[in-house]
Amino acid sequence: MRDKNGLTQRNAARIVASTFGVLAGLGGLTHGIGEVLQGNVAPSGIVINSWTQGPIATNMGGEPGMTIIPNLLVTGVLTIIVSLTIIVWSAAFVQRKNGGRILIVLCIAMLLVGGGFGPPIIGILAGAAGTGIGSPLTGWRKRLPVNVRHFLAKSWPWVFGVAAIDGVFLVVGSVVLVYVFGLNNPDLFSSSFYLVVLSLPLTILTGIAYDIQNGDVVS
Repeated sequence: MRDKNGLTQRNAARIVASTFGVLAGLGGLTHGIGEVLQGNVAPSGIVINSWTQGPIATNMGGEPGMTIIPNLLVTGVLTIIVSLTIIVWSAAFVQRKNGGRILIVLCIAMLLVGGGFGPPIIGILAGAAGTGIGSPLTGWRKRLPVNVRHFLAKSWPWVFGVAAIDGVFLVVGSVVLVYVFGLNNPDLFSSSFYLVVLSLPLTILTGIAYDIQNGDVVS
């Protein structure tokens, strides 16, 4: 499928941007719900805990974040609105012109209004992947030797799979584990976050090679 400029819609770039953009939005929702439940009160400072009661507070360190809004109820509502916007944008519109850049802006907004630190970072990286959708990637063709490109392209499904599984565990599985099974292991969740952050750039790089290798780039 080609866009109005005659460029094919990139497969790997869109998959990465959509998948991790949606995960970032879901992560932001978790923060927003916790902030809403704290009610119509002022935060003690810019840095806050999204949850102060319940399993997320006791077993996951309270999901820290930051907010420039001097009211936790408003912070939570705004976080939920921005997070839902990120989910919809990532799932349906990130392939549009400047879609990746818009996702980055949305994730910066989520960071500022209480969406935590992890979800915005993941979303910004997803937006970076999205900037490659519809781009000819001419510079990458020149920078990546053919043999290296072939190796990276073959690695993309595996690298993406590891990053995606870890991302789902971090955003969805962790909440299930603390609520259903009472798991109390903050270090496990921190390590899962670090793995996502480290693996996402590699996922983006191998995805670029994958798209070039599979002829999605118009010379």
